[in-house]
Amino acid sequence: MALIVHKYGGTSMGSTERIRSVAQRVAKWVRAGHQLVVVPSAMSGETNRLLGLAKELMPASVSAESQRELDAIAATGEQVSVGLLALALQSQGVPAVSYAGWQVPIATDSAFTKARIESIDDTRVRADLAAGKVVIITGFQGIDEDSNVTTLGRGGSDTSAVAVAAAMKADECLIYTDVDGVYTTDPRIVPEARRLSTVSFEEMLEMASLGSKVLQIRSVEFAGKYRVPLRVLSSFTPWDIPVEEECRSGTLITFEEDEKMEQAVVSGIAFNRDEAKITVMGVPDKPGIAYQILGPVADANIDIDVIIQNVSHDGKTDFSFTVHRNDYARTLELLKATVLPATGAAQVMGDPKICKVSIVGIGMRSHVGVASKMFRTLSEEGINIQMITTSEIKTSVVIDEKYMELAVRALHKAFDLDQEAAAA
Repeated sequence: MALIVHKYGGTSMGSTERIRSVAQRVAKWVRAGHQLVVVPSAMSGETNRLLGLAKELMPASVSAESQRELDAIAATGEQVSVGLLALALQSQGVPAVSYAGWQVPIATDSAFTKARIESIDDTRVRADLAAGKVVIITGFQGIDEDSNVTTLGRGGSDTSAVAVAAAMKADECLIYTDVDGVYTTDPRIVPEARRLSTVSFEEMLEMASLGSKVLQIRSVEFAGKYRVPLRVLSSFTPWDIPVEEECRSGTLITFEEDEKMEQAVVSGIAFNRDEAKITVMGVPDKPGIAYQILGPVADANIDIDVIIQNVSHDGKTDFSFTVHRNDYARTLELLKATVLPATGAAQVMGDPKICKVSIVGIGMRSHVGVASKMFRTLSEEGINIQMITTSEIKTSVVIDEKYMELAVRALHKAFDLDQEAAAA
């Protein structure tokens, strides 16, 4: 008997018919002799609907008090999902019990709308599993030390599922989505994209951080830290296929590098259109200037991605970085209010119409000329590169948003990712 964690996304839970299909799939795993913990998201569109209602009524300026209420509201979407799934399982003759995150409890910090998991008490869950029940836990949420409901941010149900799997030392965590695995890039942009049967943890971490929507980055970080076996599957395959066959489908996130991985220089193309670029111009080129600019941004709980500093001229330099597009306006206002008067910078400029395109692959460690091939390919398509960042196994460029799809298609072809070997 294995302990398995299933996670189902909002599309998988999008209607009572789909919830019934999820229940049939879970029941199949139970009848095959496994213990099941299930972490579902809210029904597709429900979180947006709830937050839309909140924004119609909330104050113009978002305070900590407002964020607390936003979390209380958003958390109800998952609570509906777990209750419905429990009822659907009971109708299949499978004992099931649902819990909100605070009932487990899943303890988090108090960073409303972006909380981080600190601990999970699995005592109650293990007792229910021992009693033969399927345990269904809300994704995306927990409770802080003051008993406030908190949410983990968008995509947080992936993080919840992997964290539960880690806490309970589950044999495997299966992430069911509306796609059947991890592809060389988004098939909606490149129809020739191929599904990867395996992808290394390092590559998946880079892809998630660079814009791949298959897995949320914090879930991949959890999986890496606690060595949680992770597999991405589709919830739209027939629910009644044998468990053994289902286990062989999808994409396995592996912690072992093998010879096949070495053959692929680049494993995938990731992209992110949710970024915006901010430039602080004419700042004094002196020690500590980066902290003076980025410190207030970090203190405001705004994530920073690509950073570059230009060559100094006459003791002045320009400093550019990217943030999530949702944080763009807030970051501009913050910099104008704090950084300009503190540093004597000339001005703050921004561009919300940029995107980031990245190539990722473990094979880049042992092959030279990969970045230059990327740059040449973009040049041949007439695409100007605004910013560049690299690591051992990835190279990312910031370009004009209107060229994103062209860049992805060109790079996918240039690195032969449409060939069968890419899926090995």
